[in-house]
Order: sequence, then C-alpha cells, then structure tokens
Amino acid sequence: MKIVIAEVMHETNTFSNVPTTRELFELWEWARGDEILTNHTGVRDFLGGMIDGAKERGIEVVGAFAANAYPAGTITRETFLSLQDELLTGIAEAGEVDAICLSLHGAGVAEGVDDLEGALIKAVRQQVGYEIPVIVTLDLHGNITDEMVKEADILLGVHLYPHTDCYERGLEAVELAEKMAKGELVPRMHLAKLPLIVPTSTTNLSPAKDINEACYKWEKEPGMVDCAFFHGFPYTDIPELGVTVVAVANNDEALAKRAAEDIANLIWEKREEFAPDVVTPQEGLALAKAASAFPVVINETSDNPGGGTPGDGTYLLRAMLEAELDSACFGFIYDPEVAAIAHEKGVGATIEVQLGGKTDDLHGEPIALTAYVKSLTDGAFITSSPMGKGQPVNLGKSARLQANGVDILVCSVKTQVLDEQVYLLHGIDVTQFKIVSLKSSQHFRASFEPIAAQIITVDSPGLTTLRFQAFDYKRLNRPVYPLDEITRS
Repeated sequence: MKIVIAEVMHETNTFSNVPTTRELFELWEWARGDEILTNHTGVRDFLGGMIDGAKERGIEVVGAFAANAYPAGTITRETFLSLQDELLTGIAEAGEVDAICLSLHGAGVAEGVDDLEGALIKAVRQQVGYEIPVIVTLDLHGNITDEMVKEADILLGVHLYPHTDCYERGLEAVELAEKMAKGELVPRMHLAKLPLIVPTSTTNLSPAKDINEACYKWEKEPGMVDCAFFHGFPYTDIPELGVTVVAVANNDEALAKRAAEDIANLIWEKREEFAPDVVTPQEGLALAKAASAFPVVINETSDNPGGGTPGDGTYLLRAMLEAELDSACFGFIYDPEVAAIAHEKGVGATIEVQLGGKTDDLHGEPIALTAYVKSLTDGAFITSSPMGKGQPVNLGKSARLQANGVDILVCSVKTQVLDEQVYLLHGIDVTQFKIVSLKSSQHFRASFEPIAAQIITVDSPGLTTLRFQAFDYKRLNRPVYPLDEITRS
C-alpha cells in the first residue's frame, strides 16, 4: 500500500494588516518530496504522526508538498495559487496511490477564498477523483464548512488545546486510510453548526474539558470513528465562522448525526461558561506581586502571534517596566530592528532604542528604552514542548536586554512562546524568576503548567483580545452569541 502526505497550514487573522505572502511561508516551511519526510520524521506534529503511522504499518509514504506559515493576515491571491499548484503537482508526481492524507488547518482565508481548506480539498478531488480516500487532519480552531465535509472522506480534528495530540491524529489518519483502502471502513460524516463563537479555551479545564469527555464517550459507541469539538477561530471575519461538531461513523449516517447533534446541544447549554475573566496587565502584575509561591507566569493573550498578532505589542511590557519589579523576565517581543542594534553594539553595551509597537497602532506605542545588553544569540533551538517536540526553531538575531528590573528578550522572527527554550538560550532559568511573562493564549501551558506556581492571563487591546466586541465584524453571519442575544431552535 502507498499513501501520499501533504500539508498546507495557516490560521488567518483577517483583522491583521500584515498580508500572508509566499515569503512568510518560506520563513517556516515550503518543502517538496523527500524533504518533507526529512523535516518531520521524529517530530510530534501531524506529518510526523503520518510518517510513523505508515512506517508502523509497512505502508510506503511519499511526500507531496508541505507549506506552513505563522498566523498573520489574509493570504494573497498569488500565494494561494502557488500553494494550490504546488499541492496538486506534488500529488500528481507521487503517481498511483491508495490514499491521500492532508494536514490542513481549517481557518485559512485567502483573497477571494473564504474557505482555503475546502477549496484545496475540492481541487485535489477534481484532480484525483472520488475513488481515492482523502483523510484530512485539522486544528480544533478550524471553522468547518459544508465544502470540507462534502469533499473529504474524513475530517479529523485535534481534541486538545494546547494541541499536544497532533501526532496522534496523524497516526490515526493513516490507520483510517488503510481501513478504507481495505474496504473495512465506509465513513459517514455529520456536521453540526452553532451560532456561537468562543474565546480561546484550554481543554484541561471546564467547559471544554467536559465537552471533550462527552465526545470520548460517543467514540466508544460501536460503529463510531471520531467525534470532535471544533472551537472555531474567532478572528476570521467570514460568514461561516463559528463553533462546530464533526462526527464520523462507519457506514451509519444516523449515528454520526446523533453524536454531532448531542455534543452541539451540550456546547450550547454551556455557552455562558466560556465567558472569560478579563484582567488588565496592571491588575495581573498586582496579583503576581502579591503571590507567595513562584514562578508566576503571565501570558499576554491579546498579542498572541499564534493567532496572527504582530508580537510587538507593548502593553504588558510597559506595565512591567513601570511596576518596580526585581525578578522578572519577558519573553519575547518581536523587533528585528532593536535586535540588530544590540548585536551591533555587543554584550556589555548600553543602548537607547524604541522597542516594539512598530507594526500597527493597536497593540501599544513603542517604548523609549535605555537597556543593558546582557547576552546575544542566533535565536536557534529545538522545541521541547509536547506540542511539536523535536521541531527546529530559528528566531534570528536575538538579544537579552536588562532594564528596570526586567530581563527582556528581543527576537527577529515572531512566534508565540511554547516552552522555556528561548529563555534558556539566553541564560534564563525561568524557575528562578518570580515573574515570567510571555506572549501566548494557551499553547504555552503544555510546558509551563508543570513548573508554574500560578498562571495569570492578561488582556489588552490586540488582534487576539478576548473581547470580541472590539472587532468590527462585517461578513459574519448574524446573529451569533455572545455578540447577539439569540435562541437556538
């Protein structure tokens, strides 16, 4: 048996003023053929799971195309056409295969294409037909559409946030592909949609935890294949934005429908429980300073690069510099200009810079900063988080600056902080600091919950703020909760 694997991964924040170009994809991954197998073997991600799953089952696996860009604004039309062409070319060059396993996101948006994933799956179908099984793995923040369900045989969503089960979904995709190829599985899917958007909600806490447990219970039913709660991505202004449930059963449409609708009803009953507790940076720091156990981790959810923000927001960092702290670190702010200045002046220098706040006027003004250059690095390390463990990361020229009792990391490539590696790279042991601040919404928890005495989420103006009312949705199908008061029939 032979399968072809491919990936096109992008979570699009349509409110961002930074268009996603081919160059942004190439910064992270734009790979073909065997290069894909090299890049992902031994990595705990979707493709890594597919590769290992095939190896375990004695299945030949061929790489078609893999592209991955960090979340940002709408994908340009030219980039979309290149992605589609590379994907189709790679699949064609794989020759005859028994199944196709695609790693997609679910919240991709390109110019003129609201549903990137649906469009790509449809293009694949137009090329290969409907006899070949097509199994698609998706992020739980996908905005799942009828087109995706129509064109794919199986949609598999990660269950966990942080997404520590991407690898397992990759393994499962290959397992199901083999069963379909052998005629042991005839998947039937049902999509249940809700007029609901929810904030980023970790799955080890209620209500998301309770909903997942209900999904797992359904998965134990005879004939059930999968049942997934898709949170949706609230920062995409498209008509089909929203929470969905996808259930898959073996040749039993009625069973899939019962499961999906049951979970959808449960989510709706719990909709008010998703309302977040919003704390400002100043309030969060006051709580941290009053703590008796350390380290206290403060995550700046409103400037989460993992959700398409610029990563150079200054609200939390400014508050830290004004708070008279004595054992605090901030990792990290995206500012290649300041990183370059630090590298030019060297370790031991004192520099005067305008730090952050350069991408837009939403995430805070630049900080006029006089800082000591403590250390300089190339920004390269290996991910240790359970989410993507083994993945190389290169944040370019990076620096550790010290000012007003705060150690500030400055890097040249934006990304959210998943683990402690960027701190260690610059000589910071986070367990020895009282306050550890970072930019992320939930993914950091996979690494930091085991070592944090307390986690405090702070919110401020930003492209991933928990205050949905701050966004001017123009295309979203209304009414939708919590923006509108509605009842669901």
